[in-house]
Order: sequence, then C-alpha cells, then structure tokens
Amino acid sequence: MAEAYDLVVVGSGPGGYVAAIRASQLGMKTAIVEREKLGGICLNWGCIPTKALLRSAEVHTLFSHAGDFGLSASDIGFDLAKVVKRSRDVAGRLNMGVKSLMKKHKITVIEGDARLAGKGQLSIALSKGGESTIQAPHIILATGARARELPGLEADGKLVWTYRHAMVPEVFPKRLLVIGSGAIGIEFASFYRQLGAEVTVVEVMDRVVPVEDAEISTLARKAFEKQGMKIITGAAVKALDRKANSVVATIEADGKASQLEVDRVILAVGIVGNVEGLGLEEAGVKVEKTHVVIDTYCRTGVEGIYAIGDLAGPPWLAHKASHEGVLCVEKIAGIDGVHPLDTTIIPGCTYCSPQIASVGLTEAAAKAAGHEVKVGRFPAFANGKAIALGETEGLVKTVFDAKTGELLGAHMIGAEVTEMIQGFAVARTLETTEADLMRAVFPHPTLSEMMGESVLDAYGRALNV
Repeated sequence: MAEAYDLVVVGSGPGGYVAAIRASQLGMKTAIVEREKLGGICLNWGCIPTKALLRSAEVHTLFSHAGDFGLSASDIGFDLAKVVKRSRDVAGRLNMGVKSLMKKHKITVIEGDARLAGKGQLSIALSKGGESTIQAPHIILATGARARELPGLEADGKLVWTYRHAMVPEVFPKRLLVIGSGAIGIEFASFYRQLGAEVTVVEVMDRVVPVEDAEISTLARKAFEKQGMKIITGAAVKALDRKANSVVATIEADGKASQLEVDRVILAVGIVGNVEGLGLEEAGVKVEKTHVVIDTYCRTGVEGIYAIGDLAGPPWLAHKASHEGVLCVEKIAGIDGVHPLDTTIIPGCTYCSPQIASVGLTEAAAKAAGHEVKVGRFPAFANGKAIALGETEGLVKTVFDAKTGELLGAHMIGAEVTEMIQGFAVARTLETTEADLMRAVFPHPTLSEMMGESVLDAYGRALNV
C-alpha cells in the first residue's frame, strides 16, 4: 500500500515549504518531496546568498569611502574565497532552519524526483535509490524555474555563467559582460563592479531594469554609469567566441555589430519553468511557455493538482510564491474569506546599488489603463537621514488616481528602499488614498520621510523641497 497523506508538495522552495507548513498548521498530514536541498533555489542559490555577496561588496565600497566619514582605511582588498564562503555559509544556515521547521511541524520530507502517476498519486525516484509511491487527494507542484539559455549563448560553467556559476566564482573576472539588466543581471553587475571588475551590461530593451518606471530606470542608468559600468541598451549579443580563458562577444546595436572581449559572461535573460519529468501532459495539466496554467486560487484545472511560485509564471518572486502557497492551502482547507492573489499589491525589489523597489502601476501603465494621475516626487538629497548616511542619490515617486485619490503605484531608487517599499505595499493592500497617507506620521529623521513627502508633493503640499 502506498503511504497516504492529505496533501503533498513537490518542491521545497519559499512557496513549497511554506505551503507545507500552513497545511500542517491546519491539521493535514503533509509530505514534501525535494530532489536537491530544502529551501529551493531562492534560499540556496538565489535570494539569500546573493544578498550575502552584495553585502560584502557594499562593505568594501564603504571602506573605500572611509575618508568621506572622517575615517581612515588603507590597502582595501578582498578575499574572493572568503566572500563566497560567507555566502554559502549563510545559505547553509537557512537550509538547516528549513529542516528544523519541517521537523517542528511533523512534515515528512522525501528526497527524490516526483512524477504524477494517476489520480492522487505520485511516483518518486528516491535519491538513495529505488522507487516509492505515495498518494494524496491534493498535490501542489512547486518545482520552481531555472535560468533561460539562448541558442549559441549557452552557459558552460567556465567562461559563460548562469547565476549559479556567478555565485561561486573560482577566479575574479577583471572584465565581465552581463547579458540582461533585469533584477538578476543588474545585481550581479553591481556586485562585480563594486569589487573592481570592468562591467558591461547589454540589454535588448531600450532601458535598464525595464519592468520599472521609466523615470526610475533613467536614474538607475545614471547611477550605474557614474560607478563606471558600461550600459548598452537596444542591443543584442549575437555570438560568443570562446577562447582559452576569455570570450569575444559580438554585440549588435542600431544595425551595427561590434566585438567585446571579456573574461567571463553572465547570462541573465529570464527563466523557464521546471516542467519536465513531472508527468504533466499525461495528467492533462496545461502548460504554456514553460509555465503551468493556473486560476486565481492556483488550481490547474485537473482536480487535486495545483501549482505555485515560479512554475506558475510571473511575477517571479519568492514572496509571491509563499503567498500563493498559503492561499492555495487555505482554499483547499475550505477557509472562508481566502482572497485570490492580486499581483498589483506585490512589491518588487532589486538589490543593486542603489537599490530599486516598486509596487503597483508605473506612471505610464496607469495612464494606459485610463487613469488621470497625480504624481509626487521627493529626492533623497533633500532628506536629512540620507544626507547623514552619505546616500543622497535617490527618489521616491508616487502615482495617484486624480479623481479618487487611490494610490496606484510607488517607485523608489536609493538607500534601503527595498525595506521602505513595504509601507506602500500595505497601503495598496488596504486601498489607501492620499488622505490616509497624509494623516500618517513618519518618524524623523528617517529615510521613510521621503515617502510622506512624495505623497504631499503629488498634491502640491511638499514641505521640504
């Protein structure tokens, strides 16, 4: 007889392990199947270890500006192996934390590759060898995604890297090409540039971080170029000629081709869902553009099969996956008042230098949706805390519906904006208007005061600029 559970989760990333915990909290007998490490890509090879790398680069940059703060520091350098080790240790610590959470909530962890094997059944090729079959009326697929590769530009792990290779370099590249300026690409560009590499970023769209508000993208480009990055937009890398220890890239822009020789290349052109080997087609689960198609409650259309996180499509964010995991399980449990996911209240964060964060509609998207808008802006150079920190590059921008006062979107660039954006995310969730935000009292001296001033500015009431 196959072992029976109330719910099984395939994949233990930030969506999968959170879904399993919530199921256990609701009294379900729960199992989770994982073929690699608990915590998934985010914890082991993405969100967390990259932030550890970026912190090392940030501290290195602060040391190099010690004189600006009345301090002295000389012979500033770095030990690449130790920087990487710290990042891996951080990931390892959190991996152990997820293991503890599974034990605490009495969730069965099965190591292996799972495949749908008929209604309510999973066949598992166990990591230790052999096969096992388990059954459950509810199966949540949370297998995540991996780096997209382009024909002729495939990663080899030595000269051409994906994010996984870029996170554990054995040598530091003096010259680096980053293909793609989304969150992954621009974060690695920041890390390597701050530690001294010559970095060139090629973006096929007409601006960097193209999902962000156009005004924020413009400020980001200026900041990156001021740091010494070379940015080429509206361009495509057509070929990579791999030498013994370098790569010659052919870059096409404005109909003209040019060559650039670098030590290493990072490919950051999006992701594809891990849909292979799951038995989706046989089960009747619909897949489009490598992602499982779901409804607003994460149901696939096949009874008892659900999908969450990166596997189920954009936005490709860990916190979106976690939220989906919880709402999916609560819907399964029949809890009243479960709200479908509204992607316009999900904040996005990019941990480059300077940081970028946003929630809701850009100014252009708001206008395209038919809104008459009021826009507020407040620059970091007018904020006392930013001046004290020596972090005066930045902007907080807010977009309101001119008729109703609804906060449609908020967009930030500057120091610690990835922490500040949650204030506007809560405001969006609560359907806050400009009047509500104007009544809020922002503590002084803080960077968050820029949020309040940006709201005031949208209505001609800014006090400090």
